[in-house]
Amino acid sequence: MDADGLVQDVLALVAGAGRRVLLGVAGAPGAGKSTLARFLVREVERRLGDGVAAYVPMDGFHLSNAQLARLGLTDRKGSEPSFDVRGYVALLGRLRSADPYPVYVPDYDRELDEPVAARHVVPPSARLVVTEGNYLAASRPGWPQARELLDAVWYLDTPDPVRERRLLERQRAGGRDEAAARAWVRGNDMPNGELVKATRDGCTRVVTVRSEP
Repeated sequence: MDADGLVQDVLALVAGAGRRVLLGVAGAPGAGKSTLARFLVREVERRLGDGVAAYVPMDGFHLSNAQLARLGLTDRKGSEPSFDVRGYVALLGRLRSADPYPVYVPDYDRELDEPVAARHVVPPSARLVVTEGNYLAASRPGWPQARELLDAVWYLDTPDPVRERRLLERQRAGGRDEAAARAWVRGNDMPNGELVKATRDGCTRVVTVRSEP
């Protein structure tokens, strides 16, 4: 992955548009989507100034644990139906419009294990919004409407062993022991990843992570 080249390509997207650009970063769980998205926002702001770029995580639209329990999805947290896709589409629509007000954006808090409101903000000055999530190019109901609102979607392709290691570390950090972490990753996160992999061809670009120390 040529990080500087990616930044230059994002800058070209912004320069060539006469309006706010919405860039999506898709990829399977543990691919490094949030790291890449935050990096792009930071580097664009470093070059063009504060308030020019903003970060919007799809994970803010996780259903709460109470709603997952109501729907019988507690053991499928992170799966496609465990998100409020229509809420996410509504947010993207607002970001696409010429809204003169700040747009407040939810996030997912891994310590609370719950979504939280208004952690991020997209100021009216933002010319670039980078949003990231697993299902940005998915074909199941609701997700195509999200895809239509994005100018481009980059697929972050990270080797499965790297992703699995990251996911195990994430689950252990969240309080699961080794056996429970492996059961969750192999029974939930990795199958979700297979669904996400099938959306790769619906993305405009593939960014390949070849290895990791």
